[in-house]
Amino acid sequence: MAVRKFKPTTPGQRHKIIGVFRNEIYTAKPAEGQETVRKVSKITPEKSLTAGKRSTGGRNAQGHLTTRYRGGGHKRKLRLIDFKRTNDNVPATVKSIEYDPNRSARIALLYYQDGQKAYMIAPNGLEVGQKVVSGENVAPEVGNTLPLAKIPVGTLIHCIELKPGQGAVMARSAGTFAQLTSREGDYAIIKLPSGETRKVLLACRATVGVVGNSDHALEQSGKAGRSRWLGRRPHNRGVVMNPVDHPMGGGEGRQSGGHPRSRTGLYAKGLKTRSPKKHSSKYIIERRKK
Repeated sequence: MAVRKFKPTTPGQRHKIIGVFRNEIYTAKPAEGQETVRKVSKITPEKSLTAGKRSTGGRNAQGHLTTRYRGGGHKRKLRLIDFKRTNDNVPATVKSIEYDPNRSARIALLYYQDGQKAYMIAPNGLEVGQKVVSGENVAPEVGNTLPLAKIPVGTLIHCIELKPGQGAVMARSAGTFAQLTSREGDYAIIKLPSGETRKVLLACRATVGVVGNSDHALEQSGKAGRSRWLGRRPHNRGVVMNPVDHPMGGGEGRQSGGHPRSRTGLYAKGLKTRSPKKHSSKYIIERRKK
C-alpha cells in the first residue's frame, strides 16, 4: 500500500495525503488443465456479513449531549469481523481485500471449504487467492490463527486474545503488531505495540503477522471537511472558554490557564489515573512507555 500526494490546485489539496486503494485485479496462477481465475478486490461489502449502524451524534437515550464534538458524518455499515477464528482446521480462501470505514486496517473476505463466509483483519502480505487456516496444529504462517503455546518465540503477531475464547482485543489497528518474547509456566510474555510487556495465557489465540495498511499513519486530511465526513465536529480548547465553561478558561489576553486539566477538573498531561488495585496489574511486567 502506498500514499498519494496532490498538486496544490486548491487549499484542501495542498496538504492532502491519502492511501491508495484501487479496484485491483489479481490473477491467480492456474494449475494444469485449469483456466486463469481473475479475482477482483470488492468495493461493496458481502451483504450477509453486514449490519446497520446507528449514529448517536454524542446524545444519550434522553437526547442530551453527553459527548462533545461528535455529529454528522457519512452513513456507515458494520462489517461483522470474526475475531475468534474458531472454525478450526477448515481451510479458507481469501476472496477479496476490502475497505472498512469503521477501522484503520483493511479486512479480508474468507470463503471456507465448508461453505461459511467470514471477515478477518487483513495482515501485511495477505493476497487474494491465498489459503488461511486456524487451529492448534497449523503452521505459524501469515494469516493463520493458533494458540500462543504453538507459536514460535520471537514471532510477530496481532489480533491477540486476553481470555481464551473471548476474541481478539489487542493489536488490531493498521500497522500494529506485538512480539511473543518468551514463555513462563502457563503464560506467554508479549511485548505490545504501546511498549508494555505483559503475561497472556498460553491458551489464548493470536494471528501471525503484522496488521496491513501501515501507511495509514502517513495520511493527512488536508481540510476540516474531511473530519466532518468522519463525524467529528470542531473541537474547542479549554483556554479559549470562559471560567464558567472550563477550569482553564478566563483571564485577560492569552492566559495559559494554569495546570492542564479536563473540564471536570482532573489533571491532564502526566497524572496517572490507573487504579493500583486493578486486577490485571499482576500480569503487567513493564508499563507502557510515555
